Amino acid sequence: MKAIIVIPARLRSTRLPRKVLLDLGGKPVIQRVYEACLKATLHHQIWIAADSDEVFNVCRAFTANVIMTREDHQSGTDRIAEVIEKIACDVVVNVQGDEPFVDAGIIDRLITELQQSEAPMASVCAPVQNIDELNNPNLVKVITDVNHDAIYFSRYPIPFSRDGEISDTSVYKKHMGIYAYQAAFLKEFVTMPVSFLENTEKLEQLRAIENGYKIKMIEVKGIEKGIDTPEDLELALKKIKENGII
Repeated sequence: MKAIIVIPARLRSTRLPRKVLLDLGGKPVIQRVYEACLKATLHHQIWIAADSDEVFNVCRAFTANVIMTREDHQSGTDRIAEVIEKIACDVVVNVQGDEPFVDAGIIDRLITELQQSEAPMASVCAPVQNIDELNNPNLVKVITDVNHDAIYFSRYPIPFSRDGEISDTSVYKKHMGIYAYQAAFLKEFVTMPVSFLENTEKLEQLRAIENGYKIKMIEVKGIEKGIDTPEDLELALKKIKENGII
């Protein structure tokens, strides 16, 4: 089965404008993401899906595998769906363009999961570290069944504790926004109307659950934070320097 990685690179991000092109230790953020993905071993190709000439030209300086996509896509998922209409594959992994420290091992685990199971899509979760994370609506939580399939995603702390006290937050799981899709399913997914749950929580993955599809969840020990704010960029730069990353 042919597996590819696609990195959607959107110039006009809302919380941190132009973040994919911001300098991160001498390289743009998007290049750092691309180079992190290169460390995975089970993919056949990596493609960057650009939404503008500026992003396209910056990316062409370090890879030929950049493809122009429409500017008006509402999500990275829609942008990836356009890519796989042009690049044939069986499995596609969506790595966000603001994840310079994405774990290549996680990418390989996602590819393996979709190559070996009947799940139409897969994603990643990790234990919640503290009560602040649990109560942060920007940090999505997920609950799973005994088969590690997602039951529900929410910005709210789920499951709700009727007793009111939570002594161990690690039993709660936070979601990492990296996905793998069966290519045939993704093409169908983007044609489905926005669902009630998706519109309410503003979480696109709920469209799959509400339409009866399973999302296999892979649990990892921890999740590297993406770059959403100037503070995140400073922390990422500090990590680059401390670890001697070239």
